[in-house]
Amino acid sequence: MASVTLEGVRKIYHEGGEHVAVAGVDLEVADGEFVVLVGPSGCGKSTTLRMIAGLESISAGTVKIDGRVVNHVPPKLRDIAMVFQSYALYPHMTVRENLGFALKLRNMPRAEIDERVSAAAATLGLENYLDRRPRQLSGGQRQRVALGRAIVRQPKVFLFDEPLSNLDAQMRVSMRREIARLHQELAVTMIYVTHDQVEAMTLGDRIVVMEKGHVMQIDTPLNLYERPKNRFVAGFIGNPAMNFATGTVVGGDEPRFIAEGGGWQTALPRRLASRLGPASGGTVIMGVRPEDVSVVPDARNGATIEARLDLAESLGNEVFVYARADEQDIVARVSPQPMPPLGSPITLAIDMERAHFFDPTSGERITSGASHPE
Repeated sequence: MASVTLEGVRKIYHEGGEHVAVAGVDLEVADGEFVVLVGPSGCGKSTTLRMIAGLESISAGTVKIDGRVVNHVPPKLRDIAMVFQSYALYPHMTVRENLGFALKLRNMPRAEIDERVSAAAATLGLENYLDRRPRQLSGGQRQRVALGRAIVRQPKVFLFDEPLSNLDAQMRVSMRREIARLHQELAVTMIYVTHDQVEAMTLGDRIVVMEKGHVMQIDTPLNLYERPKNRFVAGFIGNPAMNFATGTVVGGDEPRFIAEGGGWQTALPRRLASRLGPASGGTVIMGVRPEDVSVVPDARNGATIEARLDLAESLGNEVFVYARADEQDIVARVSPQPMPPLGSPITLAIDMERAHFFDPTSGERITSGASHPE
């Protein structure tokens, strides 16, 4: 096992003009920690992973593995194992031969190769498939073989580059459990890249959210969800995404948030309004998660707004309600309940105790509701 440290790591491409793919990443991955890099396509997460692996040169900064600077160390000498989106198995070899091939190249004794292959096969439930070839396996089984090839090497660090992207939804859930179990059993350092926030939230001890080559926030899954540092993180983490509305905070005896255009407004808890401080009277962006919006029978004194029902998606255990209030789209995540015909007026209640407020210029979070202590 080993720690991984990135200090001011940058990657700049000069083809067709200068393009900064990764801009100064600072990251400390502890020994045995599971860290996930997540973000939209093109954010620099895979490039960062490849620089750790040695598959991409580093334009600036330092990468350390177990305290040793590895900027110019070839990939094969970094004592890492990488699992890619593509299984990249040798089609003419059996599962047993695929698992042991890297060890064979190292001229490892046959008995030790067999012992490691058998142990990896048992860990991944591949004992009955050792004599099959890749074409005789399902996608999930092939991905297990790819994991097994990494396990038999017993590296200090495991690197995963979107390994589940080629699998169907049900198989992704199964493989997520498999990877989480492996991390617990092996107690080894793992760095995992994905664009899927569900994978990030369920696997990572900590998550690194990236956008356009920059690190937006590094935190635990719960803190990312409850206390996003800025609007980007708030909008990226969570499905359906957080609702946002631009408007003005008005103080006084009855503080309230008035949406842009004045079409609707909601009451603000006084303790939340007081924490907004200098933002009162100016333009702010309010964010509220869909589960903090509910459908109510009628208007109440407080944070309710009138809207039009555009769509109701029933998932059995919950319903996603898509509505429009004035010129603002709003999504609510509610328990199963009867809904009026599409286009009907509905009343939405917002739990303002859980609302977030962001600066419209910088996007930084100004404050959160009482359920998110500062």
